[in-house]
Amino acid sequence: MARSDEASAFFFAVYSAVQEIPHGKVTSYAHIARLVGTPQRPRQVGVCLKHLPTDAGARYNNTNVPWQRVINAKGVISPRSQPSGARNQAEALEAEGVTVGRSAMGELTVDFAEHGWFPRSLPSEGSEAEDSEEDSEDGA
Repeated sequence: MARSDEASAFFFAVYSAVQEIPHGKVTSYAHIARLVGTPQRPRQVGVCLKHLPTDAGARYNNTNVPWQRVINAKGVISPRSQPSGARNQAEALEAEGVTVGRSAMGELTVDFAEHGWFPRSLPSEGSEAEDSEEDSEDGA
């Protein structure tokens, strides 16, 4: 089923925003949703990344969109339907120098205080002002 123009525009906005996350940094699904103007849609950001094309010929694909840099607002790498999915994401982050730990519950985690990226707007929009530390800690 083909995407509507509105859905395609949202997917492309998400992919473009994720491309701006610096190497070695992470942000949350909620923050990407906020940056693209739809703060009420963090789950849809996850859907976009889930459906990121693997075809290297696609404008946006899993080699030019650093999907691994987006985690949940608690700093946890979200579980996947495939058991190896979260581990693959952790390995991709570790390859960038991001420290991935384990919570008491066994969840793979990243410390936003150390590796978080939460600008008020996208650098491509001309403002690189950072949120305050208080805002950054909640991952949203």
